[in-house]
Amino acid sequence: MTTLRFSLCVIFLLLLLFLMQYHLWFMSGGIRDLFSLKKQLVLQQTQNAQLKQQENVLIFQIQRLRQDKDQAEERARNELGMIKQGERFYQIIK
Repeated sequence: MTTLRFSLCVIFLLLLLFLMQYHLWFMSGGIRDLFSLKKQLVLQQTQNAQLKQQENVLIFQIQRLRQDKDQAEERARNELGMIKQGERFYQIIK
């Protein structure tokens, strides 16, 4: 009788262990979700690094425009088509 109880107890404990492992590996909040979140974290860190590089380029351009007024004027003329007061703009069409 005691061996039967012992066997049932072992079977019950193994079943309980299996259920706990199942929840740990496959249910939400488990290890599978952890691996997925780690992949998302790596992707987000890569994207953040790229955005930081773009930010640094923009900061450099802003500093250059603030320091050199000729740069600001050249940019306004080339990109925005602006002219100084009193100037005439001639466009030659071929």
